[in-house]
Amino acid sequence: MNRPPMERTRGTVQLFRKAQKLAAQLDWTLTEAGTGAPPMETSLQPWASPLLMHGAVGEGAHAAHESILIDELAPRTAS
Repeated sequence: MNRPPMERTRGTVQLFRKAQKLAAQLDWTLTEAGTGAPPMETSLQPWASPLLMHGAVGEGAHAAHESILIDELAPRTAS
């Protein structure tokens, strides 16, 4: 592995809190999660602003049992 997992920094926490407040205005519950896996964006993190990622709802990321909930795709992509 040539990229570490993204670090949870003060900047990313502040960004998440802002996003969480905006989500509440849309009657969404936005939760924080970590996978421990290195996303492509970590190669930019040292030079970039805090990063908020928005992924699919499912389980088993990058595993043989990986799946997503189809009913969650439209609401998440419409945002």
